[in-house]
Amino acid sequence: MSLGLYLHIPYCFSKCRYCDFYSAPGQRGVPPEYPDALLRELHRFAPDAPLRPDTIYFGGGTPSLLTPDDVARLVEAAQPRPGAEITLEANPETVTEETLRGFRAAGVNRVSFGVQSARDSQLKTLGRPHTAKQARAAFAAAQRAGFTNISGDIMLALPHYTQAEFDETLELIENGGATHVSAYLLKIEPDSAFGRKPPEGLPTSDEAADFYLYAVEQLEHHGYQQYEISNFARPGYEGKHNLIYWDCGDYLGLGPAAHSCMGGKRFYYPPDTDAFLHDTAVPVLDGSCGAEDYLILQLRLRKGLNLEAYKNLYGKEFSTAQLAFVQNCVKAGYANFDGKTLALTPAGLIVQNTILAELL
Repeated sequence: MSLGLYLHIPYCFSKCRYCDFYSAPGQRGVPPEYPDALLRELHRFAPDAPLRPDTIYFGGGTPSLLTPDDVARLVEAAQPRPGAEITLEANPETVTEETLRGFRAAGVNRVSFGVQSARDSQLKTLGRPHTAKQARAAFAAAQRAGFTNISGDIMLALPHYTQAEFDETLELIENGGATHVSAYLLKIEPDSAFGRKPPEGLPTSDEAADFYLYAVEQLEHHGYQQYEISNFARPGYEGKHNLIYWDCGDYLGLGPAAHSCMGGKRFYYPPDTDAFLHDTAVPVLDGSCGAEDYLILQLRLRKGLNLEAYKNLYGKEFSTAQLAFVQNCVKAGYANFDGKTLALTPAGLIVQNTILAELL
């Protein structure tokens, strides 16, 4: 079974207005003691031999605030398997061709840019510190630095959103050489600035659903096949790290607020950077990963839930009532079911939570 390693870099220049991820805004970089703390924890989980993960993912926060030397130290300590996917999330305004070349030399072979929108007015509303011009420059620099696996993020259903804004953003990302696109509906989180003061001009839920279906259609028209509820890729460029999550594989997350699931047991670090730095953060047990988790995660994927695998792994079978509900979903256009695999359509993915509530 594959093993994924997630390294959380919580430092940011500023906090985006929609973000409720754990981060420490107002930082101009990553303090040198932070990579040391990650190395300490990596050794703690693999004291006798290297971890040898199949994927490494530098997430944040803003991982591109790390120095290439720090990235190299962390990759070397983990000793990933040959051909491992090594991803670094990057904010466009934080990278140059020189730093991207440094990350490439450190072992990073996949870079993911948080673009969100091609309109500067929208980026300002979101609290993003970059401009569309900087996003274009970051993609071009990544290509010159030798990256052939590049992802870009798009946010949908933003304030005063239009299909034209999506088209402009997709054009920016596609022209930048992206092989992968993540397209997310804006969600107003209670602990975010938008949660405390929602912006004007937010689309209705029906309008947001229409934007999502339009995005799926346009992305596939441009050669990005949907393989997960929010993720699209050219053939062969699906994100291997996140697929470990969705297939209920083993992953180790290091850093404050980072989550792990190893051998079916979940745990996480408290969201406290100071405690993590000073080696007083004790991972908190968080239950186990079982049949319900597998069903939920597999139905995020366009390939769907294989009922034979579900039975073999967890001894679970759909009841007569569940199968009847599935047939109703098929008739409504929310799912495809051939008797062996249940897969939600894009319309079904929009109402996934309602479908899951019935199945569970």
